Amino acid sequence: MSKVISDAVFGFIRIPDGLLFQIVQHPAFYRLSRIRQLGGANVVYPGAQHTRFQHSLGAFHLTSLATRSLMRKGNFIFDSEEEAVLAAILLHDIGHGPFSHVLEHTLVRGVSHEQISLLIMQRLNEEMRGMLTLAIKIFKDEYGKRFLHQLISSQLDMDRLDYLRRDSFYTGVTEGNIGSARIIEMLNVVEDQLVVEKKGIYSIENYLVARRLMYWQVYLHKTAVAAELVLINAMKRAKHLVQRGISVSCSAPLHFFLEQEIGLEAFNSDPKVLDNYLELDDNDILSALKAWRHHEDPILALLADDYINRRIFRVEVSEEPFPETLVAERINDISQALGLPESDVAEYLVAQRNVGTNMYNPNDDHIQLLQKDGTIADVTTQSDMLNLQTLSHQVQKNYLCYQRI
Repeated sequence: MSKVISDAVFGFIRIPDGLLFQIVQHPAFYRLSRIRQLGGANVVYPGAQHTRFQHSLGAFHLTSLATRSLMRKGNFIFDSEEEAVLAAILLHDIGHGPFSHVLEHTLVRGVSHEQISLLIMQRLNEEMRGMLTLAIKIFKDEYGKRFLHQLISSQLDMDRLDYLRRDSFYTGVTEGNIGSARIIEMLNVVEDQLVVEKKGIYSIENYLVARRLMYWQVYLHKTAVAAELVLINAMKRAKHLVQRGISVSCSAPLHFFLEQEIGLEAFNSDPKVLDNYLELDDNDILSALKAWRHHEDPILALLADDYINRRIFRVEVSEEPFPETLVAERINDISQALGLPESDVAEYLVAQRNVGTNMYNPNDDHIQLLQKDGTIADVTTQSDMLNLQTLSHQVQKNYLCYQRI
């Protein structure tokens, strides 16, 4: 027995009856259908309205293809292990909050979405009477077959294979369209680690280049970064006001996170923290911003109106850090134009962001190629197009974002 979901990227995705369908049906998982995959990127790419729910189903589908491909090549995976790794990939992003990565360190402090995902998985495991115990071990990389964890988290995991294809599809940035099916068919296992058969090297080269292009064209696009800073600063201002006793209209779960600083200890000690977190999604933020446009606080009202009506911060880009004199000049100009204190302008209406990425992190898991003679070698030693120095080179850019006047 299985349920079929029609996906815009991969076509029909089958969800087997039982544990996996229970997860997909669960309110905590369905909440991901109300959380955008790409945060504020839709201000640049209007089609980027897809959700974490769609991404999680896509990653599940690719993991299912990968386990079957590995088993056809003689790599033994028990049915219970296959179900567990599929459950883990379904739940790998369940800890994301509103607008995905954008507000990850604004609504809560020092708690990653991976940590919250684990907390939610542990709660679901209690509800499901231990049925997720093996999935949690694989998710935490505490299970004997480490290659199962690598399907979820590694340089070449199913999470990345899905989001590159999916984000490319919905943004229309065709450079990110990778050959995920061929990469999966080229996967194998040697000494308990995922490897790629040598004949798949060109697909790996394309994958690494596509990652770089997608980061600069989509994930770190200067306008998307500026939009996200508007949103972050609006939340910071709202939190500042609430914690000083000033009334701010918003949903009860959002107010819960605005009125206090929440860290990992609070999640561990008070079940209400996770309860409120699971009530939050993009709708809480958008409805609050619409209301805040009319707030008596001029900074909160300005930031909220900026985001709702796409009046995004102006952006200057430089390879070198911006001179303090230039930043001070921007702060003074905005302060004079809007009649606001320079300290408030510097805190909420001017922001600097250093962004950087590389194609391949040598400190992370390496992508290993399986040679015809059975030996394995790093992709950087086998490619005639790429080398470690080029792949691992960190490209850095400095963005100066500030309020339009």
